[in-house]
Amino acid sequence: AAPGAPAERLIVGYKSGAAEAKSNKAASADAEAKGEEAGENLDFQRRLGSGAALVDLGDDLTKKDVSDVIAEYQADPQVAYVVPDRLNKPLATPNDTEYSKQWDLFEATAGMNVPGAWDINTGSGVTVAVIDTGYVTHSDLAANIVGGYDFIADTAVANDGNGRDSNPADPGDWTAANECAAGDPASSSSWHGTHVAGTIAAVTNNSKGVAGIAYNAKVSPLRVLGKCGGYDSDIIDAITWASGGTVSGVPANTNVAKVINMSLGGGGACTSATQSAINAAVNRGTTVVVAAGNSNANAANYSPASCSNVISVAALNRSGSKASYSNYGSVVDIAAPGGQTSTGTANGILSTLNSGTQGPSSESYAYYQGTSMAAPHIAGLAALVKSANSSLTPAQIESAIKTNSRALPGTCSGGCGAGLADAAKTVQAVSGSGGSTGGTTFTSTTTVSIPDNSSAVESPIAVSGRSGNAPSTLQVGVDITHTYRGDLVIDLVAPDGSTYRLKSSSSSDSADNVNTTYTVNASSEIANGTWKLRVQDVAAQDTGRINSWKLTF
Repeated sequence: AAPGAPAERLIVGYKSGAAEAKSNKAASADAEAKGEEAGENLDFQRRLGSGAALVDLGDDLTKKDVSDVIAEYQADPQVAYVVPDRLNKPLATPNDTEYSKQWDLFEATAGMNVPGAWDINTGSGVTVAVIDTGYVTHSDLAANIVGGYDFIADTAVANDGNGRDSNPADPGDWTAANECAAGDPASSSSWHGTHVAGTIAAVTNNSKGVAGIAYNAKVSPLRVLGKCGGYDSDIIDAITWASGGTVSGVPANTNVAKVINMSLGGGGACTSATQSAINAAVNRGTTVVVAAGNSNANAANYSPASCSNVISVAALNRSGSKASYSNYGSVVDIAAPGGQTSTGTANGILSTLNSGTQGPSSESYAYYQGTSMAAPHIAGLAALVKSANSSLTPAQIESAIKTNSRALPGTCSGGCGAGLADAAKTVQAVSGSGGSTGGTTFTSTTTVSIPDNSSAVESPIAVSGRSGNAPSTLQVGVDITHTYRGDLVIDLVAPDGSTYRLKSSSSSDSADNVNTTYTVNASSEIANGTWKLRVQDVAAQDTGRINSWKLTF
């Protein structure tokens, strides 16, 4: 029975010597007799696997009626126990009032399968640094906010009257027309960091608002974005400090983050300065998650999306295809829901916000879209993974997320990484309850030309340091430029020469390029040795090249 409702069935356990413990006929007769005593019509239903009897109480019994029946059983010395057959519900489904609008968490098509992860872990013990616009007070998030820092040194950008300080409160990032650049329109405050933080760790099961992915994790807001954006120098210091490094003039961080989320970016490839800060953070044990960018272009030309040692995240719409705005390419590691409000506001990502158009006003909720919304889905998942298995390194966390992803429900021209992240499968994997934790990724970035209508070419990768056989879910990431991919036949060649067909030719597939990840059951193959990607163009008029490919064990 549901909590507070009268029971509809009873589970009756008889003592081992009782006839009713072994005979269904005897248990049925006993139910009938006790029903007569209580003035009710009882019916033996079936024998449970434990040996107990399931007894139906009939319709429309009050709590007193049920109590009378239970009393009859309790008075029988042959009865070991009698308990209501209670109705259970998944404990992971939260009672937050707006949860039903969070398709990105639970919908079968393109949701990230988060409720299944909550049955195992909810992020306790992990702090996520949100390097963004700071935080504006919100009652659906406040309990999970810990100390952060305002890293904006330029007072004009800071918009709060001063430079760096220990207060990461977001004063708003509104701008007047032409304030940032000639021709730029006026804009209202975005409260961007608060929206991102809510996706990661909004307070959950509080009968209000939205649910956070890692709702028992903590968020440390680090302010680097203000009016017109934010500088690399401030972001580099925030990355350093968040991960436990030392920044001159800034007190030591007492809330060191095991995950960093950066839903920000700019044009140009990753610089050595930014890469150095990221490498140091990862070496300290912090996983760095970044947005791929919103220019519908190759993420290789944007930073920090193109940096190494990060998890670069593309955005999917509600049908599971690449969102129209999302960047793509071989540097993208994984895809997550980012929303597409152009097809309906409710197809965006709902999270915590503020109603102020300039300075803060009343707290609110709003649908946003962007790779900025996709990245915190992965940051939240990384927090769940780290909480479930604290010994995992950032590389192992990334590998687990990619290895346990599922194929995109829709399409992604240009490459959206390993697939759509699956929270439940990933957390199960690292908790030892199924799936694959993944391992090291081996990559070849040597360009190999693919001649037109000619013999096959091969690109090798030497794998070493692995033990035993390759996994049954070996991930083969391929980045091939070609002007008519239907001409291509692609095989994976194992060290012993065994071949695994990844792609066959197709005269009807006229699209450009192959940017995808294949899954191969290579469990019969020794992992160590030289693996090859074999590509052959089997029809005339088009050429291409292998840009890169990788194996994730």
